[in-house]
Amino acid sequence: MKVLVVGGGGREHALVWKIRQSPLVDEVYCAPGNAGIASEAHCLPIPANDVEALLAFAQREGIDLTVVGPEEPLVRGLADRFEEEGLAVFGVSAGAARLEGSKAFAKELMRRYGIPTAEFEVFSDPEEAKAYLRKRGAPAVVKADGLAAGKGVFPCRTLDEALEAVDRIMVERAFGEAGQKVVIEEFLEGEEASFLAITDGEAVVPFPSSQDHKAVFDGDTGPNTGGMGAYSPAPVVTHELHDQVMERIMIPTVRAMAREGTPYRGILYAGLMIRGQEAKVLEFNVRFGDPEAQPLVVRLRSDLVPLLEAARAGTLKEAHVEWDSDAAVCVVMASQGYPGPYQKGVPIEGLEEAQRMENVVVFHAGTAVQGGRIVTAGGRVLGVTAKGRGIGEAVERVYKAVGKIRWDGVHYRRDIGKKALDRLGGWSG
Repeated sequence: MKVLVVGGGGREHALVWKIRQSPLVDEVYCAPGNAGIASEAHCLPIPANDVEALLAFAQREGIDLTVVGPEEPLVRGLADRFEEEGLAVFGVSAGAARLEGSKAFAKELMRRYGIPTAEFEVFSDPEEAKAYLRKRGAPAVVKADGLAAGKGVFPCRTLDEALEAVDRIMVERAFGEAGQKVVIEEFLEGEEASFLAITDGEAVVPFPSSQDHKAVFDGDTGPNTGGMGAYSPAPVVTHELHDQVMERIMIPTVRAMAREGTPYRGILYAGLMIRGQEAKVLEFNVRFGDPEAQPLVVRLRSDLVPLLEAARAGTLKEAHVEWDSDAAVCVVMASQGYPGPYQKGVPIEGLEEAQRMENVVVFHAGTAVQGGRIVTAGGRVLGVTAKGRGIGEAVERVYKAVGKIRWDGVHYRRDIGKKALDRLGGWSG
Protein backbone atom coordinates (compact mmCIF):
# COMPACT_ATOMS: atom_id res chain seq x y z
CA MET A 1 0.00 0.00 0.00
CA LYS A 2 0.95 3.65 -0.44
CA VAL A 3 0.88 5.94 2.62
CA LEU A 4 1.00 9.74 2.68
CA VAL A 5 2.10 11.45 5.90
CA VAL A 6 1.13 15.11 6.16
CA GLY A 7 3.58 17.42 7.96
CA GLY A 8 7.27 18.14 8.16
CA GLY A 9 8.39 18.06 11.78
CA GLY A 10 9.87 15.63 14.27
CA ARG A 11 6.51 13.98 14.91
CA GLU A 12 6.07 13.31 11.21
CA HIS A 13 9.59 11.89 10.92
CA ALA A 14 8.73 9.54 13.78
CA LEU A 15 5.51 8.47 12.03
CA VAL A 16 7.29 7.95 8.70
CA TRP A 17 10.04 5.94 10.45
CA LYS A 18 7.48 3.63 12.06
CA ILE A 19 5.10 3.35 9.09
CA ARG A 20 8.00 2.47 6.79
CA GLN A 21 8.70 -0.60 8.96
CA SER A 22 5.24 -2.06 8.22
CA PRO A 23 5.24 -5.08 5.88
CA LEU A 24 1.92 -3.74 4.55
CA VAL A 25 3.54 -0.60 3.14
CA ASP A 26 5.30 -0.37 -0.22
CA GLU A 27 5.82 3.38 -0.51
CA VAL A 28 5.73 6.33 1.87
CA TYR A 29 5.24 9.95 0.85
CA CYS A 30 5.49 13.00 3.08
CA ALA A 31 4.29 16.57 2.49
CA PRO A 32 6.33 18.65 2.88
CA GLY A 33 8.80 16.52 4.89
CA ASN A 34 12.34 17.61 5.81
CA ALA A 35 15.96 16.59 5.19
CA GLY A 36 15.76 13.57 7.49
CA ILE A 37 12.40 12.37 6.22
CA ALA A 38 13.77 12.57 2.66
CA SER A 39 16.03 9.59 3.39
CA GLU A 40 12.98 7.44 4.24
CA ALA A 41 10.11 8.79 2.11
CA HIS A 42 9.33 10.70 -1.06
CA CYS A 43 9.04 14.35 0.05
CA LEU A 44 6.56 16.58 -1.77
CA PRO A 45 6.66 20.37 -2.13
CA ILE A 46 3.11 20.71 -0.77
CA PRO A 47 2.44 22.67 2.44
CA ALA A 48 0.71 20.67 5.18
CA ASN A 49 -2.21 23.13 5.24
CA ASP A 50 -2.90 23.06 1.47
CA VAL A 51 -5.83 20.65 1.66
CA GLU A 52 -6.82 20.77 -2.02
CA ALA A 53 -3.29 20.20 -3.30
CA LEU A 54 -2.85 17.25 -0.92
CA LEU A 55 -6.18 15.82 -2.05
CA ALA A 56 -5.24 16.15 -5.72
CA PHE A 57 -1.93 14.36 -5.12
CA ALA A 58 -3.56 11.53 -3.15
CA GLN A 59 -6.11 11.00 -5.92
CA ARG A 60 -3.52 11.14 -8.71
CA GLU A 61 -1.05 8.84 -6.98
CA GLY A 62 -3.62 6.35 -5.63
CA ILE A 63 -2.72 6.83 -1.96
CA ASP A 64 -4.24 4.09 0.19
CA LEU A 65 -3.96 5.85 3.56
CA THR A 66 -3.22 9.44 4.53
CA VAL A 67 -1.95 10.08 8.08
CA VAL A 68 -2.23 13.67 9.31
CA GLY A 69 0.46 14.84 11.72
CA PRO A 70 -0.20 18.52 12.60
CA GLU A 71 -3.34 20.12 13.96
CA GLU A 72 -3.83 22.90 11.41
CA PRO A 73 -4.87 20.72 8.43
CA LEU A 74 -7.30 18.86 10.71
CA VAL A 75 -8.88 22.13 11.86
CA ARG A 76 -9.07 23.15 8.18
CA GLY A 77 -11.08 20.01 7.42
CA LEU A 78 -8.55 17.82 5.61
CA ALA A 79 -10.06 14.59 6.94
CA ASP A 80 -13.57 15.69 5.89
CA ARG A 81 -12.47 16.53 2.34
CA PHE A 82 -10.60 13.24 1.90
CA GLU A 83 -13.56 11.24 3.18
CA GLU A 84 -15.95 13.16 0.92
CA GLU A 85 -13.82 11.96 -1.99
CA GLY A 86 -13.72 8.37 -0.72
CA LEU A 87 -10.09 8.44 0.40
CA ALA A 88 -8.92 6.69 3.57
CA VAL A 89 -7.51 9.15 6.12
CA PHE A 90 -6.39 8.92 9.73
CA GLY A 91 -7.23 12.13 11.56
CA VAL A 92 -10.21 13.73 13.24
CA SER A 93 -12.91 15.72 11.47
CA ALA A 94 -12.96 19.52 11.54
CA GLY A 95 -15.82 19.39 14.05
CA ALA A 96 -13.83 17.14 16.38
CA ALA A 97 -10.68 19.21 15.84
CA ARG A 98 -12.39 22.12 17.63
CA LEU A 99 -11.26 20.37 20.79
CA GLU A 100 -7.79 21.76 20.01
CA GLY A 101 -8.69 24.54 17.59
CA SER A 102 -10.71 26.41 20.22
CA LYS A 103 -9.71 26.30 23.88
CA ALA A 104 -13.03 27.95 24.71
CA PHE A 105 -14.92 25.10 23.02
CA ALA A 106 -12.86 22.50 24.89
CA LYS A 107 -13.30 24.19 28.26
CA GLU A 108 -17.05 24.62 27.79
CA LEU A 109 -17.39 20.97 26.76
CA MET A 110 -15.53 19.89 29.91
CA ARG A 111 -17.75 22.10 32.05
CA ARG A 112 -20.92 20.65 30.48
CA TYR A 113 -19.86 17.04 30.96
CA GLY A 114 -18.11 17.27 34.32
CA ILE A 115 -14.61 16.50 33.01
CA PRO A 116 -12.06 17.75 35.58
CA THR A 117 -10.31 20.97 34.55
CA ALA A 118 -9.38 24.38 35.95
CA GLU A 119 -12.09 26.98 36.57
CA PHE A 120 -12.21 29.49 33.70
CA GLU A 121 -13.89 32.37 31.91
CA VAL A 122 -13.84 33.30 28.21
CA PHE A 123 -13.55 36.85 26.85
CA SER A 124 -13.75 38.41 23.38
CA ASP A 125 -13.06 41.96 24.61
CA PRO A 126 -9.58 42.77 26.00
CA GLU A 127 -10.84 45.42 28.42
CA GLU A 128 -13.39 43.02 29.90
CA ALA A 129 -10.67 40.39 30.24
CA LYS A 130 -8.39 42.84 32.05
CA ALA A 131 -11.20 44.03 34.32
CA TYR A 132 -11.86 40.41 35.28
CA LEU A 133 -8.16 39.86 36.00
CA ARG A 134 -8.00 42.96 38.22
CA LYS A 135 -11.00 41.64 40.13
CA ARG A 136 -9.78 38.03 40.53
CA GLY A 137 -6.07 38.77 40.90
CA ALA A 138 -3.05 36.58 40.20
CA PRO A 139 -1.78 33.96 39.64
CA ALA A 140 -3.77 33.12 36.53
CA VAL A 141 -3.26 31.43 33.19
CA VAL A 142 -4.06 33.42 30.03
CA LYS A 143 -4.55 31.46 26.80
CA ALA A 144 -5.15 32.42 23.20
CA ASP A 145 -8.32 30.63 22.12
CA GLY A 146 -7.04 29.36 18.78
CA LEU A 147 -3.99 27.55 17.41
CA ALA A 148 -0.68 29.14 18.40
CA ALA A 149 1.89 26.34 17.87
CA GLY A 150 2.09 25.66 21.62
CA LYS A 151 3.16 29.25 22.36
CA GLY A 152 -0.17 30.93 23.18
CA VAL A 153 -0.34 29.91 26.85
CA PHE A 154 0.92 32.30 29.54
CA PRO A 155 1.16 31.08 33.14
CA CYS A 156 1.22 34.40 35.01
CA ARG A 157 2.37 34.75 38.61
CA THR A 158 1.62 38.46 38.82
CA LEU A 159 -1.27 40.68 37.72
CA ASP A 160 1.04 42.75 35.49
CA GLU A 161 2.15 39.60 33.65
CA ALA A 162 -1.48 38.57 33.11
CA LEU A 163 -2.50 42.02 31.81
CA GLU A 164 0.49 42.02 29.46
CA ALA A 165 -0.51 38.55 28.19
CA VAL A 166 -4.01 39.79 27.34
CA ASP A 167 -2.53 42.72 25.41
CA ARG A 168 -0.08 40.50 23.58
CA ILE A 169 -2.80 38.06 22.53
CA MET A 170 -5.77 40.37 21.86
CA VAL A 171 -4.32 43.83 21.14
CA GLU A 172 -0.94 43.14 19.54
CA ARG A 173 -2.36 39.98 17.92
CA ALA A 174 0.92 38.11 18.38
CA PHE A 175 -0.89 34.92 17.32
CA GLY A 176 -3.14 36.43 14.66
CA GLU A 177 -6.71 35.14 14.49
CA ALA A 178 -6.01 32.78 17.41
CA GLY A 179 -6.26 35.85 19.65
CA GLN A 180 -9.87 36.82 18.91
CA LYS A 181 -10.78 35.35 22.30
CA VAL A 182 -8.86 34.57 25.47
CA VAL A 183 -9.47 31.95 28.10
CA ILE A 184 -8.50 33.03 31.61
CA GLU A 185 -8.26 30.17 34.04
CA GLU A 186 -7.25 29.10 37.50
CA PHE A 187 -3.50 28.54 37.95
CA LEU A 188 -3.11 24.84 38.72
CA GLU A 189 -0.08 23.67 40.68
CA GLY A 190 1.50 20.25 40.30
CA GLU A 191 3.37 18.22 37.70
CA GLU A 192 2.39 18.04 34.05
CA ALA A 193 2.08 14.83 32.05
CA SER A 194 0.79 13.82 28.62
CA PHE A 195 -1.80 11.11 28.15
CA LEU A 196 -2.51 9.90 24.62
CA ALA A 197 -5.05 7.39 23.39
CA ILE A 198 -6.30 6.20 20.02
CA THR A 199 -10.05 5.88 19.49
CA ASP A 200 -12.50 4.87 16.80
CA GLY A 201 -15.29 6.81 18.50
CA GLU A 202 -16.23 3.94 20.82
CA ALA A 203 -13.21 1.90 21.91
CA VAL A 204 -10.48 3.98 23.58
CA VAL A 205 -7.01 2.39 23.66
CA PRO A 206 -4.46 4.21 25.85
CA PHE A 207 -0.81 4.67 24.97
CA PRO A 208 1.87 4.56 27.68
CA SER A 209 2.24 7.74 29.72
CA SER A 210 4.70 10.41 28.66
CA GLN A 211 5.90 13.81 29.83
CA ASP A 212 6.67 16.87 27.73
CA HIS A 213 8.86 19.84 28.71
CA LYS A 214 7.35 23.07 27.37
CA ALA A 215 9.67 25.72 28.81
CA VAL A 216 12.79 26.55 26.81
CA PHE A 217 15.31 26.45 29.69
CA ASP A 218 16.29 23.99 32.42
CA GLY A 219 14.13 23.88 35.51
CA ASP A 220 11.02 24.73 33.46
CA THR A 221 12.06 28.37 33.13
CA GLY A 222 11.73 30.79 30.23
CA PRO A 223 8.96 31.08 27.63
CA ASN A 224 6.86 28.17 26.44
CA THR A 225 7.85 26.36 23.25
CA GLY A 226 6.37 23.60 21.14
CA GLY A 227 8.24 21.16 23.43
CA MET A 228 11.91 20.75 24.35
CA GLY A 229 11.91 17.03 25.10
CA ALA A 230 9.82 14.14 26.37
CA TYR A 231 10.12 10.75 27.96
CA SER A 232 7.98 7.65 28.37
CA PRO A 233 6.84 6.25 30.72
CA ALA A 234 6.16 9.11 33.16
CA PRO A 235 6.38 7.82 36.76
CA VAL A 236 4.01 10.58 37.94
CA VAL A 237 1.22 8.63 36.19
CA THR A 238 0.74 5.69 38.55
CA HIS A 239 -1.45 2.68 37.72
CA GLU A 240 -4.23 4.16 39.84
CA LEU A 241 -3.94 7.54 38.16
CA HIS A 242 -3.89 5.90 34.73
CA ASP A 243 -7.24 4.24 35.48
CA GLN A 244 -8.64 7.51 36.83
CA VAL A 245 -7.63 9.40 33.68
CA MET A 246 -9.28 6.79 31.46
CA GLU A 247 -12.49 6.69 33.51
CA ARG A 248 -12.88 10.41 34.26
CA ILE A 249 -11.28 12.09 31.24
CA MET A 250 -10.53 10.05 28.11
CA ILE A 251 -13.64 7.86 27.81
CA PRO A 252 -16.04 10.63 28.95
CA THR A 253 -14.54 13.05 26.40
CA VAL A 254 -15.01 10.62 23.51
CA ARG A 255 -18.59 9.99 24.65
CA ALA A 256 -19.22 13.72 25.07
CA MET A 257 -18.07 14.43 21.52
CA ALA A 258 -20.41 11.73 20.22
CA ARG A 259 -23.31 13.27 22.14
CA GLU A 260 -22.39 16.67 20.66
CA GLY A 261 -22.85 15.16 17.18
CA THR A 262 -19.13 15.11 16.32
CA PRO A 263 -17.87 11.52 16.62
CA TYR A 264 -14.21 11.45 17.56
CA ARG A 265 -11.95 9.10 15.58
CA GLY A 266 -8.21 9.59 15.84
CA ILE A 267 -5.69 10.50 18.52
CA LEU A 268 -6.94 12.13 21.71
CA TYR A 269 -4.18 13.79 23.71
CA ALA A 270 -4.86 15.22 27.16
CA GLY A 271 -2.30 17.55 28.67
CA LEU A 272 -2.70 16.96 32.40
CA MET A 273 -1.79 18.71 35.62
CA ILE A 274 -1.29 16.16 38.38
CA ARG A 275 -1.36 16.97 42.06
CA GLY A 276 -1.30 14.10 44.52
CA GLN A 277 -3.49 11.44 42.95
CA GLU A 278 -5.76 13.79 41.05
CA ALA A 279 -5.48 14.80 37.38
CA LYS A 280 -7.08 17.79 35.69
CA VAL A 281 -7.04 18.66 31.99
CA LEU A 282 -4.91 21.64 30.99
CA GLU A 283 -5.70 21.25 27.28
CA PHE A 284 -6.67 18.75 24.63
CA ASN A 285 -4.80 18.08 21.40
CA VAL A 286 -6.28 16.15 18.51
CA ARG A 287 -3.11 14.51 17.16
CA PHE A 288 0.13 12.89 18.25
CA GLY A 289 2.22 15.13 20.48
CA ASP A 290 5.52 16.54 19.32
CA PRO A 291 7.89 15.51 20.90
CA GLU A 292 5.84 12.84 22.75
CA ALA A 293 5.36 10.89 19.52
CA GLN A 294 9.10 10.26 19.27
CA PRO A 295 9.59 8.18 22.47
CA LEU A 296 6.18 6.55 22.01
CA VAL A 297 6.80 5.22 18.49
CA VAL A 298 10.25 4.00 19.55
CA ARG A 299 8.54 1.96 22.30
CA LEU A 300 5.77 0.62 20.03
CA ARG A 301 6.42 -3.01 19.11
CA SER A 302 3.23 -3.49 17.12
CA ASP A 303 2.78 -2.46 13.51
CA LEU A 304 1.34 1.07 13.58
CA VAL A 305 -0.51 0.84 10.26
CA PRO A 306 -3.17 -1.77 11.26
CA LEU A 307 -3.78 0.24 14.44
CA LEU A 308 -4.46 3.41 12.45
CA GLU A 309 -6.69 1.52 10.03
CA ALA A 310 -8.65 -0.08 12.87
CA ALA A 311 -9.33 3.33 14.42
CA ARG A 312 -10.49 4.64 11.07
CA ALA A 313 -12.66 1.61 10.34
CA GLY A 314 -14.30 1.31 13.77
CA THR A 315 -12.70 -2.04 14.67
CA LEU A 316 -10.29 -0.85 17.35
CA LYS A 317 -11.70 -3.15 20.05
CA GLU A 318 -10.25 -6.06 18.09
CA ALA A 319 -6.76 -4.53 17.81
CA HIS A 320 -3.79 -5.88 19.77
CA VAL A 321 -1.14 -3.35 20.78
CA GLU A 322 2.23 -4.36 22.22
CA TRP A 323 4.70 -1.96 23.86
CA ASP A 324 8.38 -2.33 24.70
CA SER A 325 9.06 -2.39 28.44
CA ASP A 326 12.12 -0.20 27.85
CA ALA A 327 11.94 3.54 28.55
CA ALA A 328 12.60 6.14 25.87
CA VAL A 329 13.78 9.76 26.11
CA CYS A 330 13.75 12.47 23.43
CA VAL A 331 15.87 15.62 23.70
CA VAL A 332 15.03 18.45 21.31
CA MET A 333 18.01 20.28 19.88
CA ALA A 334 16.94 23.80 18.93
CA SER A 335 18.28 26.91 17.25
CA GLN A 336 19.65 29.67 19.45
CA GLY A 337 16.91 32.25 20.10
CA TYR A 338 13.99 29.81 19.80
CA PRO A 339 11.05 30.33 20.48
CA GLY A 340 11.95 33.87 19.35
CA PRO A 341 13.87 34.81 16.17
CA TYR A 342 16.61 32.39 15.14
CA GLN A 343 19.11 31.88 12.34
CA LYS A 344 18.54 29.36 9.56
CA GLY A 345 20.97 27.65 7.21
CA VAL A 346 23.59 26.71 9.83
CA PRO A 347 25.45 23.47 8.92
CA ILE A 348 24.94 20.52 11.29
CA GLU A 349 27.81 18.16 12.14
CA GLY A 350 27.86 14.72 13.77
CA LEU A 351 24.50 13.39 12.64
CA GLU A 352 25.83 10.12 11.23
CA GLU A 353 27.95 9.44 14.31
CA ALA A 354 24.94 9.86 16.61
CA GLN A 355 22.66 7.83 14.35
CA ARG A 356 25.10 4.88 14.41
CA MET A 357 24.67 4.49 18.17
CA GLU A 358 22.68 1.47 19.30
CA ASN A 359 19.10 2.20 20.40
CA VAL A 360 19.33 5.82 19.18
CA VAL A 361 17.20 7.43 16.47
CA VAL A 362 17.73 11.03 15.32
CA PHE A 363 14.40 12.45 14.19
CA HIS A 364 14.61 15.60 12.07
CA ALA A 365 12.26 18.51 12.71
CA GLY A 366 13.57 21.76 11.21
CA THR A 367 16.25 20.69 8.71
CA ALA A 368 16.95 21.22 5.01
CA VAL A 369 19.63 20.36 2.47
CA GLN A 370 21.75 23.27 1.25
CA GLY A 371 24.81 22.84 -0.95
CA GLY A 372 24.80 19.10 -0.26
CA ARG A 373 24.89 19.60 3.53
CA ILE A 374 22.14 19.27 6.14
CA VAL A 375 21.45 22.67 7.73
CA THR A 376 19.09 24.14 10.29
CA ALA A 377 15.73 25.29 8.92
CA GLY A 378 13.55 25.77 12.01
CA GLY A 379 13.39 26.55 15.70
CA ARG A 380 13.25 22.94 16.81
CA VAL A 381 15.85 21.23 14.63
CA LEU A 382 16.25 17.63 15.86
CA GLY A 383 14.61 15.24 18.32
CA VAL A 384 17.34 12.86 19.45
CA THR A 385 15.64 9.79 20.93
CA ALA A 386 17.12 6.84 22.81
CA LYS A 387 15.85 3.70 24.52
CA GLY A 388 17.17 2.15 27.70
CA ARG A 389 16.23 -0.48 30.26
CA GLY A 390 15.00 2.36 32.45
CA ILE A 391 14.74 6.15 32.32
CA GLY A 392 18.25 6.48 33.77
CA GLU A 393 19.89 4.39 31.03
CA ALA A 394 17.86 6.14 28.33
CA VAL A 395 18.86 9.58 29.67
CA GLU A 396 22.53 8.62 29.73
CA ARG A 397 22.38 7.26 26.18
CA VAL A 398 20.42 10.18 24.71
CA TYR A 399 22.79 12.81 26.08
CA LYS A 400 25.79 10.87 24.73
CA ALA A 401 24.14 11.02 21.32
CA VAL A 402 23.28 14.71 21.70
CA GLY A 403 26.93 15.39 22.55
CA LYS A 404 28.01 14.07 19.15
CA ILE A 405 25.89 16.60 17.22
CA ARG A 406 27.10 20.17 16.78
CA TRP A 407 26.22 23.44 15.08
CA ASP A 408 26.83 27.08 15.80
CA GLY A 409 24.23 28.28 18.31
CA VAL A 410 22.75 24.88 19.24
CA HIS A 411 20.56 24.96 22.35
CA TYR A 412 18.97 22.12 24.31
CA ARG A 413 17.77 21.45 27.82
CA ARG A 414 20.09 19.37 29.96
CA ASP A 415 17.47 18.18 32.44
CA ILE A 416 15.10 16.07 30.32
CA GLY A 417 14.25 13.07 32.48
CA LYS A 418 15.14 14.78 35.78
CA LYS A 419 11.56 14.75 37.11
CA ALA A 420 11.24 11.04 36.42
CA LEU A 421 14.58 10.21 38.04
CA ASP A 422 13.85 12.45 41.01
CA ARG A 423 10.73 10.37 41.62
CA LEU A 424 12.77 7.19 41.21
CA GLY A 425 15.64 8.55 43.33
CA GLY A 426 18.25 8.44 40.57
CA TRP A 427 19.06 11.89 39.08
CA SER A 428 22.76 12.73 39.03
CA GLY A 429 22.85 15.26 36.20
